[in-house]
Amino acid sequence: MVQINTIELNDENIFPDDTLLSKVLDKSFHSYLSLLKMIEEHGMTYEWKYYKDGKAWLCKVQKKSKTIIWMSAWKGYIKATIYFPERYLSTIINLPISEEMKQVIINTKNVGKSKPCMFDIREDSILKDLEAVMMYKDSLK
Repeated sequence: MVQINTIELNDENIFPDDTLLSKVLDKSFHSYLSLLKMIEEHGMTYEWKYYKDGKAWLCKVQKKSKTIIWMSAWKGYIKATIYFPERYLSTIINLPISEEMKQVIINTKNVGKSKPCMFDIREDSILKDLEAVMMYKDSLK
């Protein structure tokens, strides 16, 4: 997957509140809010934090102390990434997600021994696929 966009929210001194996020995400801001609602409905929490190693604000979604999703803001969309050990790929591909999303996951390069499942949240329709993968991640020990 080739990135033609750059990550936003790289000023350590500017917290990504809803006002800033609505400007960065533009039309996809409503889908971001839907995503947050879905996260909360599953008993998960989220927190934006500036990470010096990546020089950007990232949002970490957790269930208790387990990290489920990493989110980053890009011009016009939010990117939600769920990492799995590569041995789970065949199970992920059999989840009830769209064929298009399955191909995206298969074609995404591994990060070390992890398979990143990346979702570009531009509209609510992708949230169903994200939810299926998110719930699978939550079910793992």
